[in-house]
Amino acid sequence: MTTEIKTSRSSIRTILTATVVLLSLAILLTLGTWQVERLHWKEGLLADIAERRSADPAPLSEIEQRAVAGDDIEYRRIALSGTFDHTRERHFFATFEGRTGFYVYTPLTLADGRKIFVNRGFVPYEMKEPATRAAGEVSGEQAITGYARAKLSGKPSMLVPDNDLSKNIFYWKDLDAMAASTGLSDVIPFFVDIDASVTNPGGWPKGGVTQFDLPNNHLQYAATWYGLAAALLAVVFAMWWRSRKSASSPAGEGR
Repeated sequence: MTTEIKTSRSSIRTILTATVVLLSLAILLTLGTWQVERLHWKEGLLADIAERRSADPAPLSEIEQRAVAGDDIEYRRIALSGTFDHTRERHFFATFEGRTGFYVYTPLTLADGRKIFVNRGFVPYEMKEPATRAAGEVSGEQAITGYARAKLSGKPSMLVPDNDLSKNIFYWKDLDAMAASTGLSDVIPFFVDIDASVTNPGGWPKGGVTQFDLPNNHLQYAATWYGLAAALLAVVFAMWWRSRKSASSPAGEGR
């Protein structure tokens, strides 16, 4: 009876161990495969962005039509013209080329009276106030080129601070808050980042701040998960081999 109980317990342990191993292996392989899929998606996205960057600028009307149709407008080249309203610029906290400062978002009034917030570029922290860079507050009709940037649906992360509207400091690009805090209406529902070809008197704001280098570590992550799966199999095989040798040895036979 005692032998039967021991055999039963041993079988249960074997089944439980096998279940845990198979479940762990399935999870690791699933995570690895998911990262491979993400790798293909990211490579396609980067290729698409590169193609958009090299395209000729499209008129605002074309980008608007794409946005209304639900197409992805992110990083599409765009050309437009209008008059900047510098009294309503908004400041987005940012770092650029190792310096802390702000991206200056200024509403551009179009010929039809509508407005669109344009990221005119970076200014150092000590140049937040327009009076410190008066030469760059260009007047009159301005023709610009840049990249369309989609409106965010909400705060990108709980770790991102809330926007400080009283100090005109934005930590995430809340287009609705930007418009409301300036009292503007009839605002086009996406942004434009000015490209590096647009320069301002005095050098500030400095355009061409759009970030295109999206992180692509999915191959490394996939290798990690698949490597852990292989390590798990190696450990299981080593344990099975040791148990098999122990059972077949004379000492094992005598126990």
